Amino acid sequence: MEQQPLNGTLESDPRTIKLSPLLLYVKIRNSKTNELINCLVHVHALDFLYRAEKGSTAALFGHYNSRKQFVITKYAFCATTVAIA
Repeated sequence: MEQQPLNGTLESDPRTIKLSPLLLYVKIRNSKTNELINCLVHVHALDFLYRAEKGSTAALFGHYNSRKQFVITKYAFCATTVAIA
């Protein structure tokens, strides 16, 4: 398992695959290659579910499993500001 970084935007809202233990599925568009990547989130999945929104930018760190899915182990979402007039 070679850990690697990935930057991109969320193309879909996270979906719950399993409840116990919590396992999420999300699609991310790689900002460098513009490739759509299937991702799984297990570590801190509840926090990821709370913070993730479709279209938000994220910096991810993880590895690919045998099914060519990117398993996210660490993540950070870029802050977005909303201007209220």
